[in-house]
Formats: sequence, C-alpha cells, structure tokens
Amino acid sequence: MNMMIMIHSLLFLIFLACAPASAAPVEPTGVGMELLMVEAEGCVWCARWNKEIGPIYPKSSEGKRAPLRRIDKQTSLPSSFKLTRGFFYTPTFILLVDGTEKGRIEGYPGEDFFWGLLAQLLASVDKSASVELERQQDNNAR
Repeated sequence: MNMMIMIHSLLFLIFLACAPASAAPVEPTGVGMELLMVEAEGCVWCARWNKEIGPIYPKSSEGKRAPLRRIDKQTSLPSSFKLTRGFFYTPTFILLVDGTEKGRIEGYPGEDFFWGLLAQLLASVDKSASVELERQQDNNAR
C-alpha cells in the first residue's frame, strides 16, 4: 500500500515538473509585486525548483508579497513589461513592481540560496520605496 502511494506521488511530481508553462500572453497586473518565473520545457533546474520550492512558495510570506507568475522562455512578453534586459538562463526569476523589473535571480542556486537572494531583492524594493516616501514627505513639507 505505501509503495503504491509513493509511486503515485512520484508520478504526480514528475508530471508537474514536465508540464509546460502556459503559452498564453502574460500581462502585468498593474498592482503590487510579482515574481515572474521564466522556465523552459526539459529544464532540470526548473524541475528542481518546482520540487523544492514550488509547493511552499505560495504559502510563504515572500509568495504572498510577490505571487508567482510562470512563463515559458519561448513566450513573447508584452511590451508593457519593462525589463532591464532579456533572459537566457532558465529558470530566471524577475521581481516586478507594477510590471517594471526591480531585480532578478538567474538560475536556481538551491533552496537555501534562493530564499536568501529573494529576501535581498525584496529588501531592495522596500528600501527604494522608503527612500521615495521620504522624498515625497520632504517635498510636501516645503
């Protein structure tokens, strides 16, 4: 019985790892942050991320702040996205704020490094927002 459950679980995980990303056009939401995951069919590092991080990401505080949006590397991005450059490696994780790139992680360096790098990206966005808020408050005080 336990062996059958393990086999079914393994097959399900393999299915998830091999399932192609949506080919539908991706539009920025225009609200808040998103983490855009650029992936490719057959990408072993994407499959590893899907296995190690994928199930827990939406439940994490990071996942709640920057929900994951997946795209296939071959998908054309809408012109409304403002990226600093294109992407070559998969997976590439691009932190977007209102459709504008604020940082990226190229490749998947493993679970421990991924969370640390993502925390740095989120902290840099927080710092930028704080500086902008101070600037606005200074201008209003004048």
